[in-house]
Amino acid sequence: MVEEARSWFRENQTLVLFLLAQAIAIGAAAAAVIAYSVKLETRVSIMETRGAEYTVARMSKIDERLTVLEGAIKENTNRIERVVEIMLRDREKKP
Repeated sequence: MVEEARSWFRENQTLVLFLLAQAIAIGAAAAAVIAYSVKLETRVSIMETRGAEYTVARMSKIDERLTVLEGAIKENTNRIERVVEIMLRDREKKP
C-alpha cells in the first residue's frame, strides 16, 4: 500500500505540486483579503472617532462665520435702507 502511494506520487508529482501551490496561493489570497479588511476597518474606526470631533469643531467655526456674516448683512441692509430714505426725502424736497 505504501509502495503504491509512492508510485502514484512519483507518477503524479507535477499534479500534486500544482495542487499544493494552488492551495498556498489561495491561502495567501485569503490572508491578504483578511489583512486588508482589518486595515480598512481600523481606518474607518479612526475616521469615525477623530472625524466626529473634527466635524463638530468645523461646524462650530462655520456657525461663527455665519453669525458674523448675518450681522454684516443686517448692517448693510440698514445702511441701504437709510440711503434710500435720504434719497427719497431729498427727491420730495426738490419738486
